[in-house]
Amino acid sequence: MHRLDGKVALVTGAGRSGGLGEAICLRLAAAGARIVVTDLGTGRALMEAGHIGTTEEMEGVAARVREAGSEALAVPLDVCDESQAEAAVQRTVEAFGRLDILVNNAGVLRDRMSFNMTEEEFDLVMKVHCKGHFAMCRHAAARWREAAKSGGSVYGRVINTASEAGLLGSAGNSNYAMAKAAIAALTISIAREMGKYGVTSNFMAPRARTRMTESMPNNSMFAKPESGFDVFHPQWPAQLVVFLASEQAADLNGQGFIVWGGEVDLVRGWHIVSKLETPGAGISAHDLIKRKDELFGDQPRQPTYM
Repeated sequence: MHRLDGKVALVTGAGRSGGLGEAICLRLAAAGARIVVTDLGTGRALMEAGHIGTTEEMEGVAARVREAGSEALAVPLDVCDESQAEAAVQRTVEAFGRLDILVNNAGVLRDRMSFNMTEEEFDLVMKVHCKGHFAMCRHAAARWREAAKSGGSVYGRVINTASEAGLLGSAGNSNYAMAKAAIAALTISIAREMGKYGVTSNFMAPRARTRMTESMPNNSMFAKPESGFDVFHPQWPAQLVVFLASEQAADLNGQGFIVWGGEVDLVRGWHIVSKLETPGAGISAHDLIKRKDELFGDQPRQPTYM
């Protein structure tokens, strides 16, 4: 069933064969959407250093979208550059007449323990994830808001790529964890700002085998099985993207999901789990020392995993 006929999707970080971005492009195309494939589009050396796609790979993804029966345009894009982000949105509208779906998938890794991390490693990861997601959201949101203010109908979907590292914290890549936590917060902020204009904003934390997972210390867990169900194939998170992009998900805004294989988990952010009060007076350090057990009860006092 084609649930996205006539819609146009821009997908960042989509210029690599076999990657999550390509899987998202192909699944959206199979649902009827026209696709703008974007990536940094550089030479091989930078691709290997930054886990990004070459121009040739990006064109290859666009070609496979066309082979699947949809329209596609490949656009080189540095998501960290505000002018390029704005130009990519503009080029999408010029080519297809509209923009309905923005999938922010571009990302890099520079894993290292915090006490060994360089300033350059920290800055690059924060820039690509945080500024990159924000810049694309900003210019898509501006266009959708303008359309709504002009009295037109708006079909807007923002789908951001976060990570469980950002939801739970992660040793060995604190830069990445910080950036992905920021993406979750950005997603909810965009949801609050844009919901009244007919735009939804949601995020996913995918468990999928990609070029980025190849450099992770625990990369063996993502290995493709010799036989049987491939739980970490990128097509499974891509299916969630299709759902979130559809009309059937119009009532979902500011939501987060962990997804892989045959499982989708709905997640929630920080929330109050217990409370300590001193009616009519302020809380003192002495109060906290004396009543610590009352505040924590049976709540964990060290980092935990879901």
